[in-house]
Amino acid sequence: MNNSSNVLPPALTELIEAFSALPGVGPRSAERYAYWFVRHNTQAGERLADALIKLPEGISYCEKTFALIPSNQTVSTLYSDPRRDKTVIAVVAEPFDILAIEKTALFHGTYHVLGGLVSPIDGVSPEQLHIAELIKRLDEDKVKEVILATNASVEGESTALYIQQQIGAREVKISRLARGLPIGVDLEYADQITLGRAIEHRQTLSESPTVS
Repeated sequence: MNNSSNVLPPALTELIEAFSALPGVGPRSAERYAYWFVRHNTQAGERLADALIKLPEGISYCEKTFALIPSNQTVSTLYSDPRRDKTVIAVVAEPFDILAIEKTALFHGTYHVLGGLVSPIDGVSPEQLHIAELIKRLDEDKVKEVILATNASVEGESTALYIQQQIGAREVKISRLARGLPIGVDLEYADQITLGRAIEHRQTLSESPTVS
């Protein structure tokens, strides 16, 4: 039985519970984070609180790529920049996967964020992801290559296969990141060298049909 509510001030208990609600943060970690704010000056806490308050109004989603963007923009600069190749799209599960790929400085195409992965056990169906918008982009931007940069997991592989099926007979090269990525490791946590090699040596899944 947890008696912390009887030992600690309610304000500190509430902060510990707030940290505990974050993904990957256990009770002990939550207590350490909370106590850090107690021991240090209030400026750090005020800065964190201010950032959290401003967050909902400060971010939006790109109407083309679904990447995170400032709320005063409508399209990501990674799409609108004329130096980016709109005919090549890297399909990722989450917005922070873009950051991981950009750190390699080896990819100069555009992105498409699905907003998750197909996972029946978690109740996530293809219709809940931005797959239909991706297929629409293929035609609008005359896309030549789609790089399926989803995680090397059961969900990632299932999602990649579904997208490949939706692309169908379109004249689009479909490739997958090379298997230098360890199985089960999220793209966000892959080191830059491994991820860079995976991009450079991506594997083709299908070629465009030959037009006679």
